[in-house]
Amino acid sequence: MRLTARGAGLCAAAVVLLAAGLVFGYRHLVVLGTACVASLVFAAGYVWWRPRLTVARGVEPDRVMRGESSTVTLTVGNTSRLRGATLVAHDRCGTASVPVPLLRLKAGGETTAQYPVPTDRRGVVAIGPLRVVRRDPLGLMALARGYGGTAQVWVYPRVHRLTAVPTGITRSLDGRDDRVPHGTITFDTLREYVVGDELRRVHWRTSAKVGELMVREQLDTSLPRLAVLLDDRRSSYPDPERFEAACEAAASLVMAAFRDELPIALRLLSGRAAAGSSARDFLDVLAEADFSEMSDKSIEELRTQRVGDTLVYLTGDPDLSRVSTLRTAYPTLVAGVFGDAGPALERIVVLAVRDGEEFAAAWDGVQRW
Repeated sequence: MRLTARGAGLCAAAVVLLAAGLVFGYRHLVVLGTACVASLVFAAGYVWWRPRLTVARGVEPDRVMRGESSTVTLTVGNTSRLRGATLVAHDRCGTASVPVPLLRLKAGGETTAQYPVPTDRRGVVAIGPLRVVRRDPLGLMALARGYGGTAQVWVYPRVHRLTAVPTGITRSLDGRDDRVPHGTITFDTLREYVVGDELRRVHWRTSAKVGELMVREQLDTSLPRLAVLLDDRRSSYPDPERFEAACEAAASLVMAAFRDELPIALRLLSGRAAAGSSARDFLDVLAEADFSEMSDKSIEELRTQRVGDTLVYLTGDPDLSRVSTLRTAYPTLVAGVFGDAGPALERIVVLAVRDGEEFAAAWDGVQRW
C-alpha cells in the first residue's frame, strides 16, 4: 500500500491542522484535521479490500521463430456476487507492462484481453503475473497485488535452410546408406530384451551371465554425425549481434540434421548440452543461451568422448587455437567465424561470415561435402 501525491498532501495537511488546532485552541482546525484523517482511514479500508478475481492466461503458440507472431489471451473474472470492481491492471510481458482494462467489472462477470508478444529478439519471454492496482475514489491510496500464474514464450533464432550434408565415415557405391530400423554393420551396445525384438539379435552368452535376455544394438556408421559447439563467451563477441548470428547458424544446423534424420549433438562452450529426441529440445537450449563465463568443459568432453564425425565450431573470436586440439578427434572440423577470420590452421575449414544468412550460403558452398 502506498500514498499517492494527493494522499501525501492530505496527510501533511492533517498533521498541520491538528497541531495548530490543538496548540492554539482552534476547534475548527481540529475538525478539519480529523476529517482529513477520516478520509485517509476510509481510503486505506477501501483499497485493502481484495477483489475476488480469477485469471486464466493462454499463449498461442508458446514457441516461435524470431519475428513470428505469438498472442497472449487473458481472461479475468470477478467471482464476487455483490460487489463490482473498478481496477487498474497490467500484465508483465518480458520487460514491458501491458495495460489490461478492468473498468466496471461487474460481479460474476468477466472480460477478455489479447495482446501480442514481442518476438523481435531471441530469448525466453516471461509473462505474468497480472498486477492489479486498486485505488480509492478520492485517489489518496493505491495497493498493488499479483493475480494468476506465469507463462513463458520461447523465441527461437531464425533458421536458414542448409541443403548440403557432410559425409560420414564410410559411404557405399550408391551414395549415403539408408538408415534401417536396427542399424547395420557396427556393434554399439547391449540392452534388455523388449517384446517385438528379433530373437536372432539376442546375445545368449551375456544373457546367461546376467539372467535376462540381452539384445545387441548396432549402429549404422555410414550416417554422418554432426557435433555443434557454440561459443557463448562474452569476450568473443564485441558486437552482441554476432552472437545472435551464431545462434542462427546453430539453429539452422539443428533443423537441417533433423530434416535429414541425422544424429546431432549440441554443446555450449560453457558446458551446457542439449538432450532430447526432438528439434524443440535443441532449439529451447538455443533460445535460452546467454553469455557465460569462460570454460573448457565442453572442449575436454568433446576431446575424450567423440560425439560425431563433423565438428562445427561457431564463434566470434578469430583465435581458433582453443579448438585446434580437436583436429585429431574429428575427421572434419569446420569453424564458423562471425567477423574477421584469424590465421588459417591446417585441417580446419574456416567460414568467415557476417550473419546467419551468409553462413548458410558459405556452408552450402563447401566443396568437401
